[in-house]
Amino acid sequence: MRLSIFPLLGLLALAGCATSPLGRTQFAVLPDEQMAVMGDQAFVNLKRNQALERDSRTNAYVTCVAEAVVRQVGGQWEIAVFQDPSPNAFALPGGKLGVHSGILAVATNQHELATVIAHEIAHVLSRHTNERVSQELALKQGLSAVQAVADPVSPTGQALMGLLGVGAEYGILMPYNRLQESEADLLGLDLMARAGFDPSQSLALWQNMDKVSGAQPVEFLSTHPSHATRMQDLQRRIPNATALSRQAQANGLVPRCDDLRTR
Repeated sequence: MRLSIFPLLGLLALAGCATSPLGRTQFAVLPDEQMAVMGDQAFVNLKRNQALERDSRTNAYVTCVAEAVVRQVGGQWEIAVFQDPSPNAFALPGGKLGVHSGILAVATNQHELATVIAHEIAHVLSRHTNERVSQELALKQGLSAVQAVADPVSPTGQALMGLLGVGAEYGILMPYNRLQESEADLLGLDLMARAGFDPSQSLALWQNMDKVSGAQPVEFLSTHPSHATRMQDLQRRIPNATALSRQAQANGLVPRCDDLRTR
């Protein structure tokens, strides 16, 4: 499928700067419609090349948590669970959400899984993928990479899949930067709380992640915040998020997805 693409200079002039949900000025020049096409194509490729989870109970559980979260976002979302032991999840522009079965060994209940899912969706809501692709295109002074998503095994296609946040499946890892991760943490915490999940349990999720990683990343040598820094930031946000969760539950949003795991 060939994408319709404006010349780079025209995009820069038309799009200019964007603003993230938390008020940060962003360099994100690609139209949301074009990012959605790229996300759709990437998801098609992933489903074609990666094994999907067949266990109905696992699929029902993940779908229950994911649907509770995406109801707070709106729009149509496609959810897929992949048979993959790595503790990972991702969201793509265009309303695509992928969850690896391996994340369930780290996110041990519905609240922790909601933390992961809301965090990934927050990256999309914050247009972080658009930022990364826009910056890469500006550096290369061209738009050939935008078309490469249709061929994810090519060198350019692998790079683009990395920019979209799913490059690990193709042997290339391009993580979000510290600022983007922090934004996704805070926005994601509020998002899962608005769905009625317990935001205080997000701390347990990152503690579990810390155990899996073996050691905290060195703050100034990593593109991610350390787990300690991440938890400190979340702790400051939890009182407000808890109020959101209590209000959601008072309005009848009381997720019971954990029941699906024990049936």
